[in-house]
Amino acid sequence: MLGLSKFSHTRLSSLIAVALLSAPCSALAGQVVTSGLESGERYDSFIVKYRTGSPQRSDVGKLKSSLAQAGKNAIGAASPALSHSRRLAIGADVLKASNKLDRVQAETLMRQLASNPDVEYVQVNARAYPTLIPNDTDFGRQWGFSGANGIRAQRAWDRATGQGAVVAVLDTGITNHPDLNGNVLPGYDFVSDAAAARDGNGRDADPADQGNWNDDANFCRISNSDWHGTHVAGTVAATTNNAAGVAGTAFNARVVPIRVLARCGGTTADIADAIIWASGGDVPGVPANQNPADVINMSLRGFGACSRAYQDAINSAVGRGTTVVVAAGNDSVDVAGIQPASCANVITVGATGEAGTAAGFSNFGAGVDIAAPGVDIYSTLNNGVTLPGAASYASYNGTSMAAPHVAGVVALAQSVAGNNARTPAQIEALITGNATPFAVAPNNRIGSGIVNAEAVVNAVAPQPQQQWYLYRNTLVSVDGAGQATCITTQGRPADCYQLPRTDREYLLQVVASATAAGRTVVCGSPTYVAAWGPVPTDLNHWCNAFPRERPALQPL
Repeated sequence: MLGLSKFSHTRLSSLIAVALLSAPCSALAGQVVTSGLESGERYDSFIVKYRTGSPQRSDVGKLKSSLAQAGKNAIGAASPALSHSRRLAIGADVLKASNKLDRVQAETLMRQLASNPDVEYVQVNARAYPTLIPNDTDFGRQWGFSGANGIRAQRAWDRATGQGAVVAVLDTGITNHPDLNGNVLPGYDFVSDAAAARDGNGRDADPADQGNWNDDANFCRISNSDWHGTHVAGTVAATTNNAAGVAGTAFNARVVPIRVLARCGGTTADIADAIIWASGGDVPGVPANQNPADVINMSLRGFGACSRAYQDAINSAVGRGTTVVVAAGNDSVDVAGIQPASCANVITVGATGEAGTAAGFSNFGAGVDIAAPGVDIYSTLNNGVTLPGAASYASYNGTSMAAPHVAGVVALAQSVAGNNARTPAQIEALITGNATPFAVAPNNRIGSGIVNAEAVVNAVAPQPQQQWYLYRNTLVSVDGAGQATCITTQGRPADCYQLPRTDREYLLQVVASATAAGRTVVCGSPTYVAAWGPVPTDLNHWCNAFPRERPALQPL
């Protein structure tokens, strides 16, 4: 999303709406959704949803045959011919106009289409864009995880790392990166425009980011490729504890990359289908997703209030149990005029800086649920200017960078919930109800506070049986707040001291004493094992006398 010093508005070039044909006048006219229509833009793609039971909804063949009359004489000599592009997973249809229309012409056509009583709604097939401006330096690196005004990820990682959770990242796709590859599952490319996709064939099973640069101002603003999806995915789940690069919020979660943005952004129709697929729903012509997401991250935005197509897709995903996290946008405006951030049933995320205050670019308003770090966020990237180059790292600014922090926290929460997975509504309540207060109250609302990974995980995770840990030569207990206390084998607090013996026989006596006191003695913890690997079973291995040093205890 956008930076502070380099802030510039990326205007949405809307392209959406509806299509329809004539039908008997037996019901009310359909809804005309005008959000996404802008002066100065031109439109040739529309989304129309026919009512359940109508001939057009029941039979695509009848829909196609009726298109010859659908837009006839709607705007005089400029009236376009309409053709059917495809049916969306939400049951709506994408119609293509033979020529581009200005705002007034597009709305006139939409109203004519909506006059058919078989039409439920009509809207333009609007475009959405990633919203970021890269910073020049790597300042701040990953302050968002452990800084004073970060998300307190380090203190959550002792209980949760995202193991078993799946995060779908709907973005520009993903590039080859050694700090990401191990956590990436098969995804999909939903960009239906082959020219924009730059892969020659439109939709396919390869979500690789081909680059979203543009060198022709007649299409959209001139820009280099930004590798936005790679940056977002790294914040969610970069490989961690590999002695290289960066950490991820939920570093043992898996990412399903879904390409919906390419040259000049992406369309509502493609994004809506991708939402359905990410959550495990069926999309015509697309193989089933074998890894339905626990949470979807959408760091993208277009102008206009939430459209019916977006809301239908989001409701469908939420109905399957998938939480949807959306960036608020970087336009310094009320989020009520931004989509999909203004949709219902999503967690909308604003941005904060390292001082714990609202980022100047962040959108705001009652529709923003939570804030997260979004300034100088260091993550995985690619150094290609247009086509993909070598793997790299860089700092970006924007609510695009804030949202994946929240998506990662959702993954942490669901990973410790086990068989008691939380519903999207429960997750939203946990996120908003366990926030860290802002360092300075923002002038405009950007949520209930800053997302707090530790508090969310503690609210979800079952309280563990108290354990004693062998740490170096010392027996310690870790309380619920993560504080370590040295103890005796009888369970009484004591000054830290080394155990007098290290042989297996003595350690068995320690275990027996602990058991008698209703405690357990472990070498490391489940989180330790998940992050660093299991303890060798060889009885002569030193970790069976003392554990390897647990990094989570070192700073205590």
